[in-house]
Amino acid sequence: MPADYGLVAMAMVVTNLANLVRDMGMTQALIQREALNEETILTSFWFTVIVGVALGVAVAVLAPLAATAFEAPAVTGILWLLAVTFPVLGSTTVHQALLERESRFPLLARIAAVSAVSGLAVGVTAAYLGAGAYSLALSSLTSAVVSSGQLWLAAPLRPRWIWSRHEFRGIRQFSDYLVGFNLINYFSLNADSMIIGRFLGADSLGLYSLAYKIVDFPVNNLTFVASRALFPVMSRQQTVPEEMANLYLRTLAMIAFVAAPMMAGLVVLRVPFIAVVLGSKWLAMSDVLMWLTAVGFVSSLTCTTGSVLMARGRTDFLFYLGIVGVVLQVPAFIIGLKWGVEGVAAGHLIATVMTAVLAFYVVLRVLGRGSSHFFRSVGKPMALAGAMALVVMGCRAALSSSTVPAVVELVLLVLVGAATYGALAFVFARESLREVSRFFRRR
Repeated sequence: MPADYGLVAMAMVVTNLANLVRDMGMTQALIQREALNEETILTSFWFTVIVGVALGVAVAVLAPLAATAFEAPAVTGILWLLAVTFPVLGSTTVHQALLERESRFPLLARIAAVSAVSGLAVGVTAAYLGAGAYSLALSSLTSAVVSSGQLWLAAPLRPRWIWSRHEFRGIRQFSDYLVGFNLINYFSLNADSMIIGRFLGADSLGLYSLAYKIVDFPVNNLTFVASRALFPVMSRQQTVPEEMANLYLRTLAMIAFVAAPMMAGLVVLRVPFIAVVLGSKWLAMSDVLMWLTAVGFVSSLTCTTGSVLMARGRTDFLFYLGIVGVVLQVPAFIIGLKWGVEGVAAGHLIATVMTAVLAFYVVLRVLGRGSSHFFRSVGKPMALAGAMALVVMGCRAALSSSTVPAVVELVLLVLVGAATYGALAFVFARESLREVSRFFRRR
């Protein structure tokens, strides 16, 4: 139910903040370093373990205060359950960093998939048994435990007590700006949930939260994979700016090639998608989903920004971009309240586009490239996705008066969209098609 999602979204405002400081930038610092020694690895390990335990205790203690702030008593129990995830995940932060540094992404993808399926199974079972909002918290806890267990088995790290002040200070020189960026970025990205939850209520937040999850799924599971793989490779090429620039633009083109048709298709088919997959009670989020889908596409492109700036050691630029994001996004959410949850979503898009323009300008300057390189990378996939959307809209209009069942109609329109985009890509963007195919075969 929307209210259950709303309660969990309120709890996630707290846990998302804690997650930002869970590794204190250690993961990125370990990946970016040209060489690692045992002192660096084990110092980072013990630090992240200590931080994980401290955060778990802090979340549990602050849970009643958060429930009072949201005027939702059920948030307390949900946060107590989610607090357990912090020491669990903190014990394997360095394990994951070492695997990412070695670009072992197929293994990490399998770990993530097994964890997600396990969490989903527990969550669905708990919901069936009547756990309500707690089923979503149990799902997150299960995913954390299963993920950590697999990482302990996969990574070649067996801890023993070593602490080096020198190595710790060296890592913090890189990570301090990154932690600052994460904290600032948290408030800009979660202000929408805080504002909607406080002023529009759990039902509106539930609609908004689920719409965001729908958009976030392809962004995180497809395009984010590419940007995540980009960072360790770029870190190894940090002394060769020409290679970094070419790799960045190729990655940007591939992300646009994958994300543009998915987001365009979701915009065009959002109403039948909601009706068939979620049910008529969720149709009120149709307009919210439209605005957030556009946000998702822009975000899928800007998620590469951090990889470039971190690989070049310019976490200070990332920090200042985060400040700009706060200045633009928080007022946009507040202004959007006048038009309800749809207005907040529209404000989110406007602020996201404005922030993205500045972020791309900074990254292109760091890499010694201009705006023409950017538009050559993303322009063609966007044009092809637009053409595909027009074809799907025409087919949907033709089927509107038919007696075809809604499920069949949705499947047919998705197939038409996929075939159209594939045909257009084969004719006009064959090299991009090959690049994406090679990438996913390697995954």
